[in-house]
Amino acid sequence: MLFAVTIINYIDRQTLSALAPILKKEYQWTNEDFAIILISFRVAYTIMQSVFGRLLDFIGTRRGMSISVAFYSIVGALTSLAQGLYSFSAFRFLLACGESANNPGGSKAVSEWFPAKERAWAVALFDSGSAIGGAVAPFIVLFIYKYFDSWRPAFLITATLGFIWLLAWRWIYYAPEKHPRISQEELDYILKSRSSSPEEAANLPTISWFRLLCYKQTWGIILGRFLLDPYWFLVAEWYGLYLASKGFSLEQSVLGFWAPFLGADLGNFFGGGLSSYLIARGWPVGRARRTVLLIFGPSMLLLIPAAFNSNYWVLLGLFAYASFAYAACSTMFLTLPTDVFHTRAVGSVMGMGGTGAGIGVLISTYLIGVITTQASFQPVIIAASIIPCIATLIFVSLVRAAKKPDPRKVLLDF
Repeated sequence: MLFAVTIINYIDRQTLSALAPILKKEYQWTNEDFAIILISFRVAYTIMQSVFGRLLDFIGTRRGMSISVAFYSIVGALTSLAQGLYSFSAFRFLLACGESANNPGGSKAVSEWFPAKERAWAVALFDSGSAIGGAVAPFIVLFIYKYFDSWRPAFLITATLGFIWLLAWRWIYYAPEKHPRISQEELDYILKSRSSSPEEAANLPTISWFRLLCYKQTWGIILGRFLLDPYWFLVAEWYGLYLASKGFSLEQSVLGFWAPFLGADLGNFFGGGLSSYLIARGWPVGRARRTVLLIFGPSMLLLIPAAFNSNYWVLLGLFAYASFAYAACSTMFLTLPTDVFHTRAVGSVMGMGGTGAGIGVLISTYLIGVITTQASFQPVIIAASIIPCIATLIFVSLVRAAKKPDPRKVLLDF
């Protein structure tokens, strides 16, 4: 269910990016105009990830995800009524308010259902939905556009997927101890291997944002995602325009979408599988996760040649590998909060990490709009190769087990 909703989330999100060349021509937008629309999404996404993360810790995963998907599906459908730059910006702002629950909600669900040795695989599965959603969205959206000879039905039709998912979610998902169809054997296995029990969580005090910010591990997650996540949104929101800037046709640009998203999909599972393999070999959880980051974060430097090359297939290969490496790191970034923090704080920490990522993407989105309008994509690609290396170094330096037991029982032994 988390995998499916992540696909839907990204189809709704990528509808605008897939239609960007068409909408830019119809409304005569510059790259800076398009950046305004993207920034309106980012502002809401940045703020609401912390809000929704906190809300999920209070009202629970089932209810929180239901509210999120219902809201953004309605907004997605209403986007078909947009009339220009400002109405698109308003609808994207509202869409982000709803979609911001996806990562905190997914990680919180994983912390409820999976032991440490299985979490990376579970995160890899649901996070891979972003790559699949991003890869299939251009084909779905442009098929609808060509069939109706209008971009408006694309927003309306893709939004219906969320309502279908919502019906299934309400029927299928419950916390393990409340699930009506779980066997006692499975429940015992989950509760025994869970890092913290629901009874323990109920008897411990709620942790405020201020308290969580006193932990270096929280800052490692926030700063790491602040620097790493902008790469993904460069691919998700600007990749089509980047290929067009290289002189490739709309059809070639759409075909080229599959390369980085397929690479990211494989990277999710490779990163998750490698860390799980190392844990099964007896490695400590934190060491296994950090090893994956130290392998793949620096390897994103291989993207630099894309700034100086115009061969279509070479560009696809470079972006495919960079996205593979990014996704392997991203799986660790999304998994480690469930390893490091007590389940009662996972949603809040994930939300703050998402807010840090959102601030980074806001800054990068603005700069990409300005730089590509006034110069080219070349300096953007170089920066996108170097900055993830810095992100992984910060992350592995700060997100480590505490030397002394945590008196508030927020940090786990990982």
